[in-house]
Amino acid sequence: MILMTKVLLIGATGMAGQEIYQAATKAGLAVTAQVRHADKARELFGTGVTVLEQDALTLSKDELANFDVVVNAFSTSPAEADNHQKLAEHLVHRLGGDQRLLVILGAGSLLDGADDHLVVDDIKKTPGADAWIAIPEGQKKELDYLRTLSGIDWVGISPSYTFKPGPASDQMLVGNDHLLRNDAGESYTTAGTMAKAMVAEILHPAHHRECFTVANS
Repeated sequence: MILMTKVLLIGATGMAGQEIYQAATKAGLAVTAQVRHADKARELFGTGVTVLEQDALTLSKDELANFDVVVNAFSTSPAEADNHQKLAEHLVHRLGGDQRLLVILGAGSLLDGADDHLVVDDIKKTPGADAWIAIPEGQKKELDYLRTLSGIDWVGISPSYTFKPGPASDQMLVGNDHLLRNDAGESYTTAGTMAKAMVAEILHPAHHRECFTVANS
């Protein structure tokens, strides 16, 4: 008997989470949707969805032990941006060495330009960025924390400069830690493309304790 990989999807009803859920279940993965409101998950995914209804920051070691892979598609408000790192720490302290943690990061931690500056420095110059800059800064702190770890098999996936709804790109661009641009000079990643990359990494692990980035071609 072939056992399906058991995946806990944190933030399943968010922009990226919805696409990951659909792509993962289509690929034959056994997905449990972690959400704060089960009714919303059932509305989006149907009554057959397996739901874990609770705050991600309250997940216990025993609950997490039921899964082979934890996908963190968590999103939050600028006022609570520190929860990106807090959730990473919470999960790491409760996961075993044989489990994988896959995290959606932000473009802010990528490098760009001839001087390899952080993209978050460009984001800060965007008009009105003061209202939400805490989010990419929080995601950068999350990555900095993950990079200190040696006992957990974590992977971070960053979108390109703009992360937006939309289907997967037929030809996905993949890079390491530098901002990607397509032939038209555009730098964006749709939620569908992020889901495509996430599911591919679950099915065929190619990265360990490192981050990579994907973009639409």
